[in-house]
Amino acid sequence: MAIQDQLHRYLFENYAVRGELVSLHDTYRQVLGQHDYPPCVKNLLGEMLVATSLLTATLKFKGEITVQLQGDGPLRLAVINGDHEQHMRGVARINGAIDDNSTLHEMVGNGYLVITLTPDEGERYQGVVGLEGERLADCLESYFLQSEQLLTRLFIRTGIHNGEVAAAGMLLQVLPAQNASEEDFDHLAQLTATVKGEELFNLPADELLYRLYHQEEVTLYPAQEVSFRCTCSRQRCADALLTLPDHDLQEMLVQDGKIDMHCDFCGSLYRFDADDIKTLKQDHSGSDAQLH
Repeated sequence: MAIQDQLHRYLFENYAVRGELVSLHDTYRQVLGQHDYPPCVKNLLGEMLVATSLLTATLKFKGEITVQLQGDGPLRLAVINGDHEQHMRGVARINGAIDDNSTLHEMVGNGYLVITLTPDEGERYQGVVGLEGERLADCLESYFLQSEQLLTRLFIRTGIHNGEVAAAGMLLQVLPAQNASEEDFDHLAQLTATVKGEELFNLPADELLYRLYHQEEVTLYPAQEVSFRCTCSRQRCADALLTLPDHDLQEMLVQDGKIDMHCDFCGSLYRFDADDIKTLKQDHSGSDAQLH
């Protein structure tokens, strides 16, 4: 039976520690889309996708989280965006040659990790973390320790499953204000660290948790579906065009006879010709008049 793209939450009954488990197949493939990324960039995007899904599940509000890497290396930007409904999308931008086996630091160079929380209601929050660890998981663990003062461990695996790319991972975190002991947390982290990629890609959540924690009492909660979804639309592109000065729009139209807007996340193409721009401006002027 094929493992679906799902996120599971679980709780240790005898420890003040919670966990999450996510396995991603179709979502990961759709994020990679038609892009011809080097293998190490594909792996990194898989790790970021897993991490973002796990982090999104920690949110206490409705909204979005964006995990972004940027630096002065050949991998200029890698970003994954997700929301409380586990809708995910992502993209990488490359400027220069990247060897197939490049490390995180070789790809990003002097860079940093930015985590942006955007609630539907309330203020936006942004945290910036230096790339001090060797792996993405190390950097994210540092983020939680610095910003939340919560012991957190991430276990991320990428690989090939049934001939296709797959990514999966687990998160352990102490429950806030419940005084979990570091010794208990380390014990559970050591058990979790033994998980193999093939187990994460193949096994149902209940079987996997039993293999890892068969001597512990664990409550597994119902799964949440994870899926690829892009928020681009023709209307959003039109709204962006209307923010440009008239002479810039006319210059683009004179140059090509049209304005093409391409979404890097999903590959959609939105095309606007002179008549489209004229109609947009008329509609916009009419709506402004109604407001006044």
